[in-house]
Amino acid sequence: MAQQVRDIMTADPVVVTPQASVIDVAQRMRTEDIGSVLVVENGALRGLVTDRDLVVRILAEGGAVTDRPVSEACSEELLTVAPDDDVRQALSLVRGRAVRRLPVVENERPIGIVSLGDLAVERDPGSALSDISAASPNE
Repeated sequence: MAQQVRDIMTADPVVVTPQASVIDVAQRMRTEDIGSVLVVENGALRGLVTDRDLVVRILAEGGAVTDRPVSEACSEELLTVAPDDDVRQALSLVRGRAVRRLPVVENERPIGIVSLGDLAVERDPGSALSDISAASPNE
């Protein structure tokens, strides 16, 4: 069983700048088959945006979306973990703060992301969430 966050994180997360358009971000999510991207400015983590954020914070408002920057949709107050943090600490944060993703940051730079699914696969391999998280994506 993994002991450190680095053992279960997804390395090299997809990153965008705060000025990236929400359309470009949504297309990137589709191409990469992911549900979240990290927002980075000058190498430092500034936020996280999910597919749900795009729907709730941008599309649900109506109107034109083509010129809207991702900075208008992202969450800026983030909980983060370090790659050397214990997996139990990450699990405690996810449980205690009801978050689904934790950016992994080293020297203020994002180097990975740990999801609720990653933790389930690692800590509860027989659970339904683990099975779903480990399954191949739908085409």
